[in-house]
Amino acid sequence: MKLLHLGDLHLGKYLGDFDLIADQEYILNQIIDLIDKESVDAVLIAGDVYDKSIPSESATRLLDRFLNQLAKRKVSTFLISGNHDSDDRLNYGSTLFESSGIYISAIFSGHLDKRVLRDGDTELNIYLLPFVKASQVRHFFPDKKIDNYEDAVRVILEDADIDKEKCNVLVAHQFVAGKGEDPALGGSESAGTQSVGLVEKIAYDLFDEFDYVALGHIHSPQRVGRDEVRYSGSPLKYSLSEVNNEKSVPIITMDEKKNVAIELFPLKPLRDMRHIKGKMEKLLDKANVSSTEDFIYATLTDEDIINDAMGIFQQTYPNTVKIDYDNAHTREIEQVDISKIAQNRSFTDLISDFYKTIYGCEISDEEMDVMRMAAREAGVINETD
Repeated sequence: MKLLHLGDLHLGKYLGDFDLIADQEYILNQIIDLIDKESVDAVLIAGDVYDKSIPSESATRLLDRFLNQLAKRKVSTFLISGNHDSDDRLNYGSTLFESSGIYISAIFSGHLDKRVLRDGDTELNIYLLPFVKASQVRHFFPDKKIDNYEDAVRVILEDADIDKEKCNVLVAHQFVAGKGEDPALGGSESAGTQSVGLVEKIAYDLFDEFDYVALGHIHSPQRVGRDEVRYSGSPLKYSLSEVNNEKSVPIITMDEKKNVAIELFPLKPLRDMRHIKGKMEKLLDKANVSSTEDFIYATLTDEDIINDAMGIFQQTYPNTVKIDYDNAHTREIEQVDISKIAQNRSFTDLISDFYKTIYGCEISDEEMDVMRMAAREAGVINETD
């Protein structure tokens, strides 16, 4: 039996000012073609289906079309919520969808949802664990010690009474790490942390009773601890930190003897993401320009700030997302020790120095008044300052 593992679709996402819905439709169509070519039996979607809790109309239409394509092919689909999703919105119509082989578990109801997938002699138990917080789980298990996310997931799994003799698959959306190691992070995640997107880290050995664990939440495709515990990663690059990711989708082949084989199939985006660096004149020289429709992050090494750099860049690269600088001035700022910068300094002094450092001139009285007003509204200073 063949399972295709997806996660972190983030339908409706923008990259800077650029709507990615066409790029997302392109990659989902590519995945449908792969499902046809490889005769996939089921699709596992491990959360963060939408980018926002209130998705756009275009995002909901795209998901509708994708699920409809899967249903037409009689491909069973198992979908859970992630921390970006609205549980209630994603769960809407779930009972009706089951008649089309689409199984949605978006709201934790006190037990681990289980579905049985059969194909000839092969029978798989598919367990669906939507994104959960410790507080949610504590509500259903008031007598259990649940202090953190790991406790919460452990209690849920212990209560599920998993039959080790069966072939078991789990779909989950949590921050899972190996012993003494962190996953290679992407998107808005940052390394060396106990949590990602306010989701606390849990150990992968909680899932030892499962033959395959389809994870969502981390955007970089990778195994965690063992090959069978895996993040599919997002199907597209969604931030500069993912620029060097090779996006792929895993297809897992399983049989009744609990044999598991995993093959990664590369994905090719409609528009790639690139980070280019150098002097503007050189970067925009025709000899160095390529793939002009790609999403571009540009780091300029020119010593002087270039007026309307974005406008100039977008004449050649219309999908330029961001421009920053790496020169003597920015490196000098990076070396400034800010640990004591605010000691015995007034708000006015701090803002004046900052403004002069960045712009090379004094801040005007009108601009300072605006800064004071903003600081008061934010509670940084009081009305008398």
